[in-house]
Parts: sequence; structure tokens; C-alpha cells
Amino acid sequence: MKRRTLLAALPGAAFAFQNDKLISIDEAGYAKLIAAQKGKVVLVNFWATWCQPCRKEMPALAKLATRLAPKGMVLATVSADEPEDEATARAFVRQSGIKGPSYLKQVKNDDKFIASLDPKWSGALPALALYDRTGKKVRVFIGEADLAKVEADLLKLL
Repeated sequence: MKRRTLLAALPGAAFAFQNDKLISIDEAGYAKLIAAQKGKVVLVNFWATWCQPCRKEMPALAKLATRLAPKGMVLATVSADEPEDEATARAFVRQSGIKGPSYLKQVKNDDKFIASLDPKWSGALPALALYDRTGKKVRVFIGEADLAKVEADLLKLL
């Protein structure tokens, strides 16, 4: 029997099994994803398969998450790929070693969603959103992130 992903049955997220399908996530599902992780430090990676810096960053983020998970870190990945490219995105998630929940962004209003995450963010990829143990957004890294700085910020919260 296949293991269900955490949060797979959230309102705003389609039912899915880990690694069989990326979980469709909308604005409400994203808010619930963050709220459900209270007590953990959450790093959300916004990426796409067509984004070369994203593809370079993803395996390093997977290793970072594996190393810091015992301290209470959760990595969630949100693909900005089109729904018809979901199989390619899913394969890349698997190949990168991502073990946490993986989502496919399907919001009603992309501009509104982007602005709600960070008014300075244009939607350019990659982007990382860091949340503390209470679910409060601490920082958004826009563009290629210095992973040493990301790790330092994570360690301060863990």
C-alpha cells in the first residue's frame, strides 16, 4: 500500500500519493500547508523544471532538508510548471531526492498569490519562503539564493 502524503487531503489540495503525483495547491491550501506545520521551521521552494537555477538548487535543498529534518525543519516544494508538465516535474522531484511534500501551484489569481507571499516578489524563480515554528514568515529569498545564508537563517530558527 502506498503512503499518503502529509496534507494530501487538505481543502484546496487534490488527493495524491507521495511521488505518484504532485499535490495541486491553491491559495487556501498554501495557507493550510503553513498552518499545519506549526512547531516546525518550514522552507518553501518555488521552482519550475524550465528554470535552470531551480534545477541546480533543488538537489542541494534536498540534502539540506535531510540534514536538518531531525532538528525540526520541513522542506515543501511548489512547482510553477503547467499542469501538462506535472509528470516531468514529478520525475525531477524524485531525481533530486526530495522527501517532503511536493506541490503543483494552481492558484486562481497568480499576481495576488505572489503579492501575498512578498510584495517585492515578481514571481521570478527560484524563490524560497522561510517560516518560523509559529508559522510566521521570516524571510523570502528571491532569485538564486546563497544556500550558506539560507542554512544560517534556518539554524537560527531551529
